Amino acid sequence: MPKRWRIATHDPVRVSALGRAAGIPAVVAQLLIGRGICDADVAREFLDAKLSGLRDPEELPGAVQAAELLHQAIRAGRRITVYGDYDADGMTATAIMLLCLKQLGAKADFYIPNRIDEGYGLNHEALRTIADQGGDVVVTVDCGVASIAEAETAAELGLTLIVTDHHQTTDARPSVAALVHPGLPERPYPFAGLCGAAVALKVAWAVCQQASEAKRVSEAMRNFLMQAVGLAAIGTVADVVPLVDENRILVRHGLSCLRHYPTPGLLALEQVTGLDKKPVLDGEDVAFMIAPRLNAAGRLGQAPLAIELLTTDSPERARKLAEFIHGLNEQRQTLERSVYRAANKLAQELGDPSRISALVLADRGWHPGVIGIVAGRLAEQFHRPAVLISLDELGVKPGTGSGRSVPGFNLHAALTACGQHLLSHGGHEAAAGLTIREAAIEAFRNDFCIYAERNISPDDRQAELFVDAETPLTALTHQTVRQIESLAPFGHGNRRPVFCTSEVRLAEPPKRIGATGRHLSLRLEQHGVTMRAVAFGGGDWEQDLLGASGPLAVAFKPVINSFRGRQTVEMHLTDWRASDST
Repeated sequence: MPKRWRIATHDPVRVSALGRAAGIPAVVAQLLIGRGICDADVAREFLDAKLSGLRDPEELPGAVQAAELLHQAIRAGRRITVYGDYDADGMTATAIMLLCLKQLGAKADFYIPNRIDEGYGLNHEALRTIADQGGDVVVTVDCGVASIAEAETAAELGLTLIVTDHHQTTDARPSVAALVHPGLPERPYPFAGLCGAAVALKVAWAVCQQASEAKRVSEAMRNFLMQAVGLAAIGTVADVVPLVDENRILVRHGLSCLRHYPTPGLLALEQVTGLDKKPVLDGEDVAFMIAPRLNAAGRLGQAPLAIELLTTDSPERARKLAEFIHGLNEQRQTLERSVYRAANKLAQELGDPSRISALVLADRGWHPGVIGIVAGRLAEQFHRPAVLISLDELGVKPGTGSGRSVPGFNLHAALTACGQHLLSHGGHEAAAGLTIREAAIEAFRNDFCIYAERNISPDDRQAELFVDAETPLTALTHQTVRQIESLAPFGHGNRRPVFCTSEVRLAEPPKRIGATGRHLSLRLEQHGVTMRAVAFGGGDWEQDLLGASGPLAVAFKPVINSFRGRQTVEMHLTDWRASDST
């Protein structure tokens, strides 16, 4: 089913007024108003995104208490274990905390549960292992706020447990020495949207203040914190939290820190991906190049190697680890393609997509580390919530599932409503995981689809593309696109602006590009102006575009492409249709 284009309307008077008051170009004022920013002071604050805009850690509930406990543990020579998570947010959070502790001379190590064998979060056996190996203090990052029973086990083992997390909470709280969380209703923080790495950064900042006995930290600690801002930027982008408020500040300055304060591992990762050749990094570089490689290590059970990559001080070791993790990402892509083909075939066999309220697909042999990615691709393709379940080859262990949602549908609430069929589940509105007995899948599928049918309105069943404005290709000058770039970093909550135009023709046949032909390269012409366009993931459009008669309407994101020292404006195509069907 084609997407419905929703093209924003604009009031020229408001645009002109904001432009004059804030001293910004009209195109920037127009885009800011479309994002709900109409006040000149708020506009300037948004565009400036000064590092000084980060709130002091003392404002974050539990951060100072956790820092005091950690500082005391360091001075007492107690062994501290950082207990993290296997995704990019959890890895960067682990690296921040571990580097902080070692910077201050702590006896510190880390523990990352195996994604396949242990699953997410604190578990009893891991805590027993940590205690048996001489651990004294456990500080979680990116997990722990829902670990009620595990906190009791930690207490029984004599472990001091400090929890830092950002995930959705329940009414119950674990009994711990300190709990750091930006979203606790009983202790509100001005911005609840921090990721796990950002929370870890705040705690590390507070620990450095404790060690310095002052708000202003030493030069060595300041350099570490700038390095940590770069790591937190990766976690922020990778965890797809809204790029507003503190998150925008972290990513804006973190991208610069990745260049000026890189760890040897991140420097090596930039080199193996070719990012070192770019004059500056942007949010998309993190989202599509750095984060997927870190996530690949976690998805394939090699998260500890990614932590080592992020924390090693050896350039030689960093290079070897970066090359290995780069290879893991290629392996992940192969697995993903295989699972996608099989899952897409199952989805197509269900019949008319418009009659399907949700997808619940299961099979043996699907690697549990990639089913979440495939669920996301299917959710986008069919514009339906999608849950993929990897079944145990021998039929002995429960199935492992991963789901992705669509706008307007709360996946976490849906799983909770169908919880009687599940052994466990967790996550948030957009993404979630579950375990289920094979015998319960059919009943779960029926109830999940019924819930989706009742909770997704008819209007929400058609994918919608928000378009910021219509513009001819002649308006896409270097100056205009540079002005648009002032809204960066782009990502969730501050997406890269989308424009549309009509009466466009193919200047030459489109060509598939990329190792697997998933992408498409085009040259588009309008009123004598020709411009290159790339459709990422649009390889399957090739034949339809060649078969289209008459001019086209296209929706796209304008970008500046830098290649061999030359900069040109090009379009990232997001959708297209015949001009007469707009």
